[in-house]
Amino acid sequence: MAQFTLQGSKMLAVSMTGDSVKAKNGAMVAYDGQMAFKKLSGGGEGVRGMVTRRLTGEQMVVMEVKGHGTCYFADRASEISLVSLRGEKLYVESSNLLCTDAGLRTGTTFTGLRGASQGNGLFTTTVEGTGQAAIMSHGPAVVLRVSAQYPLQVDPGAYIAHTGNLQQHFQSGVTFRTFIGEGSGEAFQIRFEGEGLVYVQPSERNTIGGDV
Repeated sequence: MAQFTLQGSKMLAVSMTGDSVKAKNGAMVAYDGQMAFKKLSGGGEGVRGMVTRRLTGEQMVVMEVKGHGTCYFADRASEISLVSLRGEKLYVESSNLLCTDAGLRTGTTFTGLRGASQGNGLFTTTVEGTGQAAIMSHGPAVVLRVSAQYPLQVDPGAYIAHTGNLQQHFQSGVTFRTFIGEGSGEAFQIRFEGEGLVYVQPSERNTIGGDV
């Protein structure tokens, strides 16, 4: 299995001995050794995955990297966090996914009616299996734990990913910016209930249809 190592906080080094990984297209910045590169359609899911992503607006262009040596990945100086999966599923915004072990399965899942005000659409990318994934954030990501006693409210623009047995509910009518007089357009929060982890970033991504 490929070995994922962070070089600082903004570059990922992946060591391979005949292994392969799937990475965001164009995110490779350097490599040593012998590597082969292949562009994958529909996030590596074939024609069905490509059609699904086109219909849902969850855009994801992926390349497969295979060989012997070390490959380095980065994207616009974004902060990188490593997530180790042991049979569970990671839900992540496609724009925040940098690289995964080739053995991890990717797909899409319906997440709720936030597409009216969020540019990412109604679906979120899923990564499932055993292996490592690298996710990106604008600023250092913070991992927040959700429990039955302590549900979590998240600004949609700050949400990156989550794992665990969590339920999402989209609530309208209140936004964090309302309290400081900067809110406009549609206002939403994501409420997480259950047991799991939520990754958030300290900078909101651009949205459409008003601030959220």
